[in-house]
Amino acid sequence: MEGFRAIKDNRRYPLGITPVEGGMHFSVVWEGESCRLILFGKQGKEEIAQVDFSCGERTGDVWNLTVAGEFKDISYCYEMDGKRQEDPYGIRFYGREKWGSEKSLGKVLPAAAITPEYDWEGDLQPEIPFEDCILYRLHVRGFTRHASSGVENRGTFAGIAEKISYLKDLGVTTLELLPAVEFQEVMVQTSVDRNPYRKEETPSGKVNYWGFVPGLSFAPKASYCAGKEKEPERELKDLVKALHREGMELVMDFFFTGQEAESSVLDVLRFWAREYHVDGFHLIGYAPAALVGKDPYLSRVKIFASSWEGVNGGAHRHLAEYNEGFCNDMRRYLKGDEDMLNALVNRTKRNPSAFGVVNYMANTNGFTLMDMVSYDRKHNEANGENNQDGCDYNYSWNCGVEGPTRKKKVVQMRRKLLRNAFLLTFLSQGTPLLLAGDEFGNSGSGNNNAYCQDNEISWLNWSQAKTNKDILEFVKGVIRLRKDHPIFHMPQEPRNMDYKSLGMPDVSYHGVKAWCPEFENFRRQLGILYCGPYAKKADGSTEDYFFVAYNMHWEPHDFSLPNLPKGMRWFIAVNTDASEESAICQPGKELFLEKQKQYLIPPRTIVVFMGKSWEEEEEKKGKGGKNGKHNKSGKRSKSSKSENSSKGDKSENSSSGSAQITERRAEGEMVGIAVLNGEPEGAEG
Repeated sequence: MEGFRAIKDNRRYPLGITPVEGGMHFSVVWEGESCRLILFGKQGKEEIAQVDFSCGERTGDVWNLTVAGEFKDISYCYEMDGKRQEDPYGIRFYGREKWGSEKSLGKVLPAAAITPEYDWEGDLQPEIPFEDCILYRLHVRGFTRHASSGVENRGTFAGIAEKISYLKDLGVTTLELLPAVEFQEVMVQTSVDRNPYRKEETPSGKVNYWGFVPGLSFAPKASYCAGKEKEPERELKDLVKALHREGMELVMDFFFTGQEAESSVLDVLRFWAREYHVDGFHLIGYAPAALVGKDPYLSRVKIFASSWEGVNGGAHRHLAEYNEGFCNDMRRYLKGDEDMLNALVNRTKRNPSAFGVVNYMANTNGFTLMDMVSYDRKHNEANGENNQDGCDYNYSWNCGVEGPTRKKKVVQMRRKLLRNAFLLTFLSQGTPLLLAGDEFGNSGSGNNNAYCQDNEISWLNWSQAKTNKDILEFVKGVIRLRKDHPIFHMPQEPRNMDYKSLGMPDVSYHGVKAWCPEFENFRRQLGILYCGPYAKKADGSTEDYFFVAYNMHWEPHDFSLPNLPKGMRWFIAVNTDASEESAICQPGKELFLEKQKQYLIPPRTIVVFMGKSWEEEEEKKGKGGKNGKHNKSGKRSKSSKSENSSKGDKSENSSSGSAQITERRAEGEMVGIAVLNGEPEGAEG
């Protein structure tokens, strides 16, 4: 034990290790009768010393020991009543540098006594309000592990950093990482046969891919790092700093069993907020959410949990509700279930003043969005549990064929439902969340519980970003629409009242007749009118009016459009029934609707109308153009046959649903003026 010795120190320190003059102080919780410090050389390869804790230095169940010596390249663990254990407060561990390695099973991992200093270079956290956030949930390994990711450091924190430009272009503001602390991914067999020859920890052949298991909560996972010499602390901090430079945030998932001391949970979260500049935490499992929500050290850090009812988060709105309520309700509405209009109203406007609300249509536990429209039933056979694991209630619809298909009508219907799902998510108040890969149609092959699938079932296949480019571009457009128009992400919940004396409420609800909402249980159509002047754009100008017509019925419905203030006209910004390339218009190139009174919404379709200023004399100039051609504002597609203003307006080509388009120049750019006539094809069953 030469070079290391216990010294007297009457001061008390926080749990874990603390550098002191000439050595290091160790504090650990143990309810037993003896405790010993075991010291190792570099990376824990050789034991070099043992130092006993003194009972006289114990406070309650907290053992304290100050050791003099040089701790560079030293690692350690504890021996408690004769059994060696890791330090639960260790910040860097050796032994699990390789993902899925069975060599660490049953072994105690030594922790580094000293980790290198890190230069944050004046790092500042963006502190993005909930209403302005676009959440994106990903798995560190699965996000870039596939060869198609095109990154140099696949399956690592560095790999995510290489994709920051992609994420920013998509419109994401906040990344959410599945558990990325040091956990044991190799799963062991559990048996009740009491076989005396079975090893205590026999590998089961599976890995816990998600990481929702107890772990060493103060240390980032070493196998999520690049290079031969792993530096998990530096690599993760580099990722956080790189995100902050781009005005983006990082939220981390933490799983708690409920067996942890409440003070320990607070220590974990405070540590990550302080040492890693993490912007938020998603509490999963059984965490003391009420205590965390009121912690003054975390009062400006985003905290996500399943519920915050009855919790006062203080002056800063930093708490957010995160559960599957939106997902279940909106999936049911999407597939046309009865009696879902009240849920549609509630979910699209919900945004309590006390806490934020996270809205998503797909998440890790369940079908991806593509699988939601491709499978009626779960297909978890690969998990080895006879397809008995995973939830049986997916609220999905396969559009007539189970799994992948090349049938054109089925593929088109699935694409339309995906567009509807994105609009339901991003046009709702609150904070939208996108599951990584959903933006380009990633599929889990029907597996809704891929907790043990470290393969292409869970990895993102980035080649789909090219194959399904239409989906990706639509998602970019919808996120841009949300960001450009604050009426869809207001800081407070709409009141459904005319509290500014503007002549109409901030948000109002309509049936097929304007100002006459219908909420009978068999109704599947609803219009939502957003009064623009209740919000201001980023440049300070008045917001536009919007009317979003939802029709999840398998029959078309003729909607009367609400009247706009004088000098304004309706334009079509989004039509999910249109072809992939023209479903959403570029800003400033929305299609002008000449028949302003009514519009026939095709089956299972959402149409977003934008109310903008329009001079009558300019409108007259725009009439009389060529038939059946779009200008730069969007190409005419087959599905444009369903773009019309009313059933009664039939022209010579109305049977084919032709659209008359004229051209005009306004403010220096070409915009489309759509004279939309004709009826859609027959109802889709």
